[in-house]
Amino acid sequence: MATQTTYQYKPLYKPNQLLYGTGQTAVVTGWTMKQAIAKKLHPHEYAAIGQLYSPTRGISFLIRNLLANPHVRFLVVLNATKEDKNAGAGICLLDFFRYGFEKGYSDTGRETWVIRSEITGYIDIEITAEALEILREAIAYQEASSINEAVSCVRSFAAKDIEPWGVPLEFPITEATPTVLPGVRYGHRIEGKTIAETWVKIIHRIKTTGTIRPTGYDGQWQELIDLMAIVTDEPEDFYFPEPNYLPCSKNFIQEYVSQILDDAPYQEGVKYTYGQRLRSHFGRDQIEQVIQKLIKDLDSARAVMSLWDVEDHQDNSSPPCLNHIWVRVIENELSLTATFRSNDMFSAWAANAMGLRALQRHIRNEIAYRSEHNLRMGPLITMSQSAHIYSDCWENAEQVIQTEYPKICQQRDYNDPSGSFVINIQDSQIVVEHMTPGTGEVVNCYSGKSATQLYRQIAAACPALQVEHAMYLGTELQKAETALSLQQDYQQDKPFILVTSYK
Repeated sequence: MATQTTYQYKPLYKPNQLLYGTGQTAVVTGWTMKQAIAKKLHPHEYAAIGQLYSPTRGISFLIRNLLANPHVRFLVVLNATKEDKNAGAGICLLDFFRYGFEKGYSDTGRETWVIRSEITGYIDIEITAEALEILREAIAYQEASSINEAVSCVRSFAAKDIEPWGVPLEFPITEATPTVLPGVRYGHRIEGKTIAETWVKIIHRIKTTGTIRPTGYDGQWQELIDLMAIVTDEPEDFYFPEPNYLPCSKNFIQEYVSQILDDAPYQEGVKYTYGQRLRSHFGRDQIEQVIQKLIKDLDSARAVMSLWDVEDHQDNSSPPCLNHIWVRVIENELSLTATFRSNDMFSAWAANAMGLRALQRHIRNEIAYRSEHNLRMGPLITMSQSAHIYSDCWENAEQVIQTEYPKICQQRDYNDPSGSFVINIQDSQIVVEHMTPGTGEVVNCYSGKSATQLYRQIAAACPALQVEHAMYLGTELQKAETALSLQQDYQQDKPFILVTSYK
């Protein structure tokens, strides 16, 4: 009896994200944890097992690894069905083998191979078409609708012993290196009316000044520490721009919201959902506890929900990113603050925020239904302790910034919570009155002869001034100083016109 040949899988990319053995079958688990399949197999039965999240970024790395390991002759893809809302990458991968590819452009305008699929998927143009066609012919693929079916497929392939289709192939890869401007690393505050607007501001802030650091996932990310994002006016049914530049759709959000609000039953290969952590993981329904606590005591500062389990320190496979939720009622307004230890701001934050906003509205509605408290929806606040963008999203992030950030800048209003300022010249001095927002009550008055003297007073008294407001004040104060020194008239918000008298 002949001895079956064994090979060691050698990934060129993302090695720490894969489990690999000595077989001839690669297994793609989608969003199902790879360990759920690996524990039912022996290493000699599979070549590699890995998860696949993104058709636009992940498939290209997967194909590069397959080209570098020509002994892999079989592919098993789990849950690649339209019924599974997270299966887009798996469907697109199978469509590559079924229908092929053609030359085209990515959504950022980069030349690429586009997979012939209803799901948008890209392959790096540096990989030759000849190599891709060889791979399509060389690998037999099989869909599996469950973990057990995937295991059966792998074992049936393991009984076969086929020669490698050729020699390992490796192709150059183009990696973008961002330009980082100097800036504050710790403690950021970003505010927007909608989640979409706030998301664009977040992406711009991180890509402008974020520190580039290695990740635990075979790559880099650009990161800011402790970023607070405040969303003030998100509509009930969520705002999606047209065309939609967010990395999530309305259909996805409908599914995602249920993962936060509902106690999902255990599914093999899915470690937890946020809803399960909130509803039952600790033996108590924390959402219900918060609702009851606020009905009894609307001023309570103890309306807290926790998702971190101390056992998460020992089990490092996939601890929750969302750790803490705090709900507060002030002046009949219910706000929600959520703390993330680690937050993928490009791909995940918008969906996270919409899910949390839905939770905030659920709590508000339940309080209104069960009591006489008809609360207003206050802001949604997220605290992202590690706010980052992965390197494989940098190109897309730059595209969003180029197309959307200028529009948002044009739409900005200057309703500074710190108040407004009226500038006049009186008795040979510049006089600045500081007024409250809304009512216009004068709360302070500053006077002096120079713009420098005044802006230092105002900066000391009002450290939270918005940047645009502070720059505007500096411009107006300098204009007032010039008018004072030349004994000319000064009018706030009006162009300065030098009047020359002739004798």
